[in-house]
Amino acid sequence: MFAASRHIPRTRRGRFSALDTLGAAISARRERRALARLDDHLLEDIGLSRRDAWSESRRPFWELSSRHHR
Repeated sequence: MFAASRHIPRTRRGRFSALDTLGAAISARRERRALARLDDHLLEDIGLSRRDAWSESRRPFWELSSRHHR
């Protein structure tokens, strides 16, 4: 079982929504790409190393963080 499978975005009625999942995946990808482009001093401000940012930016789109769960 994938770790992210229990965090699929759901509609208000609690049913699976493919559009919500797609939107969350696109949002996660956009944010990860922006994170990878941050300067080292900005990464330091948020407590991440260049390696941390690179690792996060390389995660597959289906691994959504808790921020993207609805």
